[in-house]
Amino acid sequence: MKILSILLALLLSAGLLEAEKKPVQPVKPIAGPRATALRVTWLYIGPDTASQKVERIQPGREMVVAEHSGPWLRVFANTDIEELRSKDQPWIGQDESTPPLSGWVEAKGIVVEGTASGDQILMGAAINEEAEAQDPRGAANAATSARLLYKRILEMYPTSKLVPEATWRAADVRWQIQKADASTRPSARERDPYLRDQMDEDELKKLIKLYPKSRQADLAAYELIENKLCGDWQGLAKCPAKEAELYEKYAEEHPAGPKTAQALYQAVYRLAALSDIEAADEHREKAENARKHAKQLAGHLKDQFPESDWTARALAVVFKLDEGVPVYGIDRE
Repeated sequence: MKILSILLALLLSAGLLEAEKKPVQPVKPIAGPRATALRVTWLYIGPDTASQKVERIQPGREMVVAEHSGPWLRVFANTDIEELRSKDQPWIGQDESTPPLSGWVEAKGIVVEGTASGDQILMGAAINEEAEAQDPRGAANAATSARLLYKRILEMYPTSKLVPEATWRAADVRWQIQKADASTRPSARERDPYLRDQMDEDELKKLIKLYPKSRQADLAAYELIENKLCGDWQGLAKCPAKEAELYEKYAEEHPAGPKTAQALYQAVYRLAALSDIEAADEHREKAENARKHAKQLAGHLKDQFPESDWTARALAVVFKLDEGVPVYGIDRE
């Protein structure tokens, strides 16, 4: 009997431990079509603008429609907490879920799952928000709104042809927000990449896995190079040498991608800079090898992308090399 009691206690303890490992899954309060707002929308207690306001709903925030009443919708609005730097966040408390808010919103400006051409409408609204984010006079949270609107396309219209592009754009907005944040930190000018604050690569890598050999995968792979770049070369040859390899390898693996010409130019520029650095260190053979390689890649650019601005820029860099005009370290003249 004593042994049986011990076994039961052990089983109960194991069950409790297993339960603790499983995160609490948020449950929708009610079944209904998903929806989102295209503009800042007030959530009211009742279907009347004179009733008490609950909260401002930002564009792109996920809602579930529970009821229609004339020009009003009763909705449950989810929190949409953006963990833009989730890798830096402590794990404690991450399983806690904030319950959605309930209330009424005016139906105008709301896209519901059944809205005709809803995926295109959301895409257009997201692109507009993204453009506003790049405008110095734009709303401070426009980038976040753009990301949320792109995400709504994935959830509300999973079979839409726009899903791969929306997936890329949502990941890119997050990357750009993190990049801007990292650039303000003291570590931004550290030479070695591992000493700099890194952007989270998870969403871009998942996109490449979901849509291999696609335009969006090509764009994502190019963006991932940024985490491997030096902050400040500090006049050392290893940084431009390594970076030129990264960009040349990208061009080899993505020979006809939307970023191939740009990658080749980046490699040409870095080889030109490497030639200047090696020459300054009196490594004449290494300097000449870098110059020849830069000319070779510029020639490849001219053959493959004759009309590209990146080709013209690469040819200008090579011209400077041939004329003995420094590309890096202009104070040497």
